Amino acid sequence: EVQLVESGGGLVQAGGSLRLSCTGTGLTFHAYTLGWFRQAPDKGREGREMVAYADNGGRPGYADSVQGRFTISRDNAKTTLSLTMDNLKPEDTAMYYCAVGLCPMLGVPDVVKWGQGTQVTVSS
Repeated sequence: EVQLVESGGGLVQAGGSLRLSCTGTGLTFHAYTLGWFRQAPDKGREGREMVAYADNGGRPGYADSVQGRFTISRDNAKTTLSLTMDNLKPEDTAMYYCAVGLCPMLGVPDVVKWGQGTQVTVSS
């Protein structure tokens, strides 16, 4: 069974930093594009949006809203995916989900497995 388990969320003041981690089991980790998505408190699942992804060659992609502030990285040997978030803003407050898919550029329709999510709250 494929499992994705996130950790590292929490409460931080605006301008602060957090690092999210995701450990994957039960899948050929290196073969997949891995990504982070988020869902704001006032939005349903249809409002879930891509934050960052790293394809199976490690090439990253970022949403415009986080470009230059967030950094995604993957360690295939440890089957982990990380997201370092700097200069956090209140609008970054959301549930953050780890996800996997086969497309090089990962969007919501391309996800084949979601993690359970980890909450990030940024206070002003």
